[in-house]
Amino acid sequence: MSSLKEARQRAAWLRVEIARHDKRYYNEAKPEVSDKEYDALFRELKELESEHEELITSDSPTQRVGAPLSEGESFNKVEHEVPMLSIDSLFAEEEVREFEERLLRFIGEESGDELEWVAEPKFDGVSASLIYEDGVFVRGITRGDGRVGEDVTQNLRTVRNLPLVLDTSSGDVPAVLEVRGEVLIQLERFHAFNEKRESDGRDRLANPRNAAAGALRRNDPSSVTEYPLEFHTWSAPRFGATEYATQTAANAALERWGLPFSKYGEVVSGLDACIAYHDRMEEKRDGIPFEIDGVVAKLNDLALRARLGRTARAMRWQFAHKFAAREVSTTLLAIEASVGTNGRLTPRAHVEAVELGGVVVRHTTLHNAEHVASLGVKIGDRVFVHRAGDVIPQVNGVAKAALGKAPKDWREQIPEELIDADGELQAGVTWEWASAYEVPAGCPACGTAPVQEGKYWRCPNTYGCRPQIVGRTAHLAGRSGFEIDRIGPKQIAQLFEHGLIESPGDLFHLDQDMFLRERLVNLERWGEKSVVGLFAQLVERRRVDFARFLAALAVPDVGAQTGRLLASHFDSLADLRATCVEELLEVDGIGPEVGASIVDWLASKEGAELLERLLSGGVEIVYPKPSEGGGAFEAKTLVFTGSMEGITRAEAKQQAEAAGGRVASSVSKKTDYLVVGGKPGSKAKKAEELGVRVLLEGEFLKFLGRKD
Repeated sequence: MSSLKEARQRAAWLRVEIARHDKRYYNEAKPEVSDKEYDALFRELKELESEHEELITSDSPTQRVGAPLSEGESFNKVEHEVPMLSIDSLFAEEEVREFEERLLRFIGEESGDELEWVAEPKFDGVSASLIYEDGVFVRGITRGDGRVGEDVTQNLRTVRNLPLVLDTSSGDVPAVLEVRGEVLIQLERFHAFNEKRESDGRDRLANPRNAAAGALRRNDPSSVTEYPLEFHTWSAPRFGATEYATQTAANAALERWGLPFSKYGEVVSGLDACIAYHDRMEEKRDGIPFEIDGVVAKLNDLALRARLGRTARAMRWQFAHKFAAREVSTTLLAIEASVGTNGRLTPRAHVEAVELGGVVVRHTTLHNAEHVASLGVKIGDRVFVHRAGDVIPQVNGVAKAALGKAPKDWREQIPEELIDADGELQAGVTWEWASAYEVPAGCPACGTAPVQEGKYWRCPNTYGCRPQIVGRTAHLAGRSGFEIDRIGPKQIAQLFEHGLIESPGDLFHLDQDMFLRERLVNLERWGEKSVVGLFAQLVERRRVDFARFLAALAVPDVGAQTGRLLASHFDSLADLRATCVEELLEVDGIGPEVGASIVDWLASKEGAELLERLLSGGVEIVYPKPSEGGGAFEAKTLVFTGSMEGITRAEAKQQAEAAGGRVASSVSKKTDYLVVGGKPGSKAKKAEELGVRVLLEGEFLKFLGRKD
């Protein structure tokens, strides 16, 4: 155990070091340490603070997550001290020059060549206002309607590059500072985030802006931490008594205090330079890691801004010069019902090839049958296709309806990929002129009648439908599974087509049969080198940890996160296979539907066959090391209810598990302790009925050796 003096010095160093690494990672995109090394620093700080509670400070990285809102509670409404007004959006260069003419008339000048403008990208994110008092972040508010926003302070505290305490070493931080900016998600991180959601069995999110907006309105800050949010500053309407002559001087102060900026802004002189900046940014928008839809230009002279003032809805000293819309019109040639890994039938539009944002678009998703109907599109229509940044192109609506008779060569315009080897149209394709899309009566891949699940239709032939089998095999080999990157979906489909494999588990039998090896070498785009590389990786990847093994199986509703939960609560695959729904409900984070899904899959013929095939193929499961024992809650099951005051719910659960306990989500006869915070719910009543021992928050902390 370290002395208090040593612990205080080490904790101070760790806080500074973690903040520095956050800045290198989020602001500069130049990380110096691996995720593992960063996690080790964070874990060490958390352990020191647990050992010496007096070391916990409001600016500690461990204190970013606050308590969730109580069930049914909404965010408080807050009136902005300074309204967050709109910005005049201008599209054509002519409109921009008219804006300058009005501005010059207002200030009585003939030329604006000497006027300095601060030009910045117009990020497509979520605007937020941060309030600092004596350098400490005390409140975060959404834009709302510009006059009244919502208090999302606890959620904004989770944004890693947002400083909780400003750098006051210069001594000039105002008593009250209001900073405004955009909450964003980098495109690359958004795509990785979406892939993880999909591997966990959750829906993909449409775009970074929607993801950021949804994150800020979540009731539990601990769930916001998984979103890769960033904050980038663009103004500071309240500096207290501090005065600056220009925006650049104010920005320099903000940056000195630790506020993050995007680094894409420039100071230019004259409107021509503003327009040139706009054109440069539009040219390289695809190389910028964030979604941007234009640029914002604002006068650098703050006294001149005050003189110009504002209209009822916008400031007179700034404008937004929008980029050209990424939208074109093209002809809808056909709609194909595509079968996905989970059996979902997704309508896919095939359009006449058209260039959009530097990419040639030939097809795009239409999401589901209900969405197609809402668009009102029919085959032969001229449709609007929109593409924003790296987002997949989407059909937005009808430009011109398909009228009259079909062109004589209409049948010949159907894309070749929709025609099979015999020259016949593939199943599940709608192509007739002026016809509306209809869900096919049978799955295009296997002919099974689809079933409706909410907005979607799905082929229920889970284990006999080829696209579903190929998809599950790709999932098993993918990032959240065995990580066999020497083979992808196209190669897997090729193996099925040539009869080299018939199920996902067959992958680990490829290198055990010399006859299969010879056939594989002779396949198109393979060869000796490729086969040797694949087989070497199969040997290496056969040994896999329990959580990853479970995630790889493609059990309905079981992704990486649920796999980890199961691996932490069951000592072996045999124990898991012997479980029941009631026992699974003891696992915190698993509800009745997911529990039933797991039990059904484990009891199914197909599930048993896959497990047997994997194990007979040499797959070795690595189980978590058993606890050394001696923890305060060793072999005990705990359930938490109500809001905690001295510790967050997430931290409480983590410490209970670290002390040897298992955290469950519902109270049962197997529950040893119910830990009760403020406003307990129905769990407290059930605990009383079952005679479960109740621990108040203070008692729980004493078990852990902490003071309440």
